Amino acid sequence: MKIKSKIADEQQMLRSLTRLAHEIIERNRGAKNLGVIGIKTRGDFLAKRIADKISEIENLHMPLGTLDITLYRDDVRQKLKLPELRRTEVPFDITDLNVVLVDDVLFTGRTIRSALDALIDIGRPNTIQLAVLVDRGHRELPISADYVGKNQPTAANESIVVHVVEVDGVDEILLVSEEPSGE
Repeated sequence: MKIKSKIADEQQMLRSLTRLAHEIIERNRGAKNLGVIGIKTRGDFLAKRIADKISEIENLHMPLGTLDITLYRDDVRQKLKLPELRRTEVPFDITDLNVVLVDDVLFTGRTIRSALDALIDIGRPNTIQLAVLVDRGHRELPISADYVGKNQPTAANESIVVHVVEVDGVDEILLVSEEPSGE
């Protein structure tokens, strides 16, 4: 994997997440009937940042959860012999809430389809809205985000890598090439 360019640094990511929080509040006419749920692994850290920003702006506690979709993936049998299960923690009832599902990168739509299945197993929300930090295109399923931090079209041999300080020690978004770097 070869880094082609840095799409966003820490400050640019912060601005995108702040804008996403404002857009979520505006579309929902406030935050009283909202819950925010992040998809493991990086989506949950981004969800926490968005929920914290909404709480700060609206001066209220924002319900926050995390979702592990490992067993809902349609490729779990193909890719993983023993899938690594992480914990789903949704400590609030999602029934009749407007749930904002958060992920780092929207690509084929398969992760989001799995997340929708997992959410419906938890409860019946009023709406499920999707917020992503980066939409890179190449959809295989008819899924689109309600809130997008950055649209970044990619070629077939490119990927988007999101680093968050909680996991990677740095906040940044990178465009990488899948081509061998010659090393």
